[in-house]
Amino acid sequence: MKNAQPMLELWRGGRLESHHAGHAVIWGEGGVVESWGDAGAIIFPRSSCKMIQALPLVESGAFDVARLTPRHLALSCASHQGAALHVEATRRWLEGLGLNESDLRCGSHEPYDRDERNRLIRAGEEPCQLHNNCSGKHCGFLTMTRHMKTGPDYEQIDHPLQKAIRQATEEVTGEAVAGYGIDGCSAPNFAMSLAGLARAMQAFAAARDTGDGRQRAMARLRDAMAAHPEMVAGEGRACTELMRAMRGRVAIKTGAEAVFVAMIPEKKLGIALKIADGGTRAAEAAIVALLVRLGMLNAAHPLAQKRLPAVQKNWRGLETGELRLSDGFA
Repeated sequence: MKNAQPMLELWRGGRLESHHAGHAVIWGEGGVVESWGDAGAIIFPRSSCKMIQALPLVESGAFDVARLTPRHLALSCASHQGAALHVEATRRWLEGLGLNESDLRCGSHEPYDRDERNRLIRAGEEPCQLHNNCSGKHCGFLTMTRHMKTGPDYEQIDHPLQKAIRQATEEVTGEAVAGYGIDGCSAPNFAMSLAGLARAMQAFAAARDTGDGRQRAMARLRDAMAAHPEMVAGEGRACTELMRAMRGRVAIKTGAEAVFVAMIPEKKLGIALKIADGGTRAAEAAIVALLVRLGMLNAAHPLAQKRLPAVQKNWRGLETGELRLSDGFA
């Protein structure tokens, strides 16, 4: 990616060993507040845009017709660990729709949650689609598909659901989508500028439950994420831990290949960032740096310190290096 700005550095033995460059935008009510790198860089937001993908679910009334809860809303925006609570929640969601695991189109993979993985091994069971980290999003897709009375192949680009998501994406980003790719869960992922993604996050941040239909839907999704961080990711994950550290004041979401977004209601700010090399450690450190800069996260909080400055240790517990901010970033 062109014009990426140095953001994070790994030091060892008093020498710079590695560095990460990227792009970041903070968007406020009047537009770009601050930016690093290229605000116009076109990216795939990957899972960071799940709240946008869930907008039709809430705006259409499908969510309320299905009598779902804020916990379900958080799960619809999740990239979860496939832990027991996630698997059970998605199973019950499907049962409530009169559907089952085979109706999902996300595919299966081994759960990231160690306890659930070990349980499967001990029981001699194979992982199923409920373990997929995007199964909550796909439950939302199925809820919307049933409400629309459309065909089962909801992941296809020409399906009415994906057309509705594309329209919502263009409206909240303020730009035409720049094409699409197929995500790991088989659903389309619409490309956009980093600035467009930040603009969308600002709209979510500024949304109020007393506003119009879209604002109410945005506020419900944002607040559900902040209220149920355990459903959005899982134990040990940055999204869950950092939202807990900020006590529900900020909703954040990561995406594959080092994308991160944040919605800050009290400041009406949206953040979007992308690390050019796709490094997760750098994306987590960068979002911590920006949240600290904006006064939303205490730099001394253990869950912030876990990621920045991130002390590197070897298998004997010896400190070997440190991840630091580059000059000029945050």
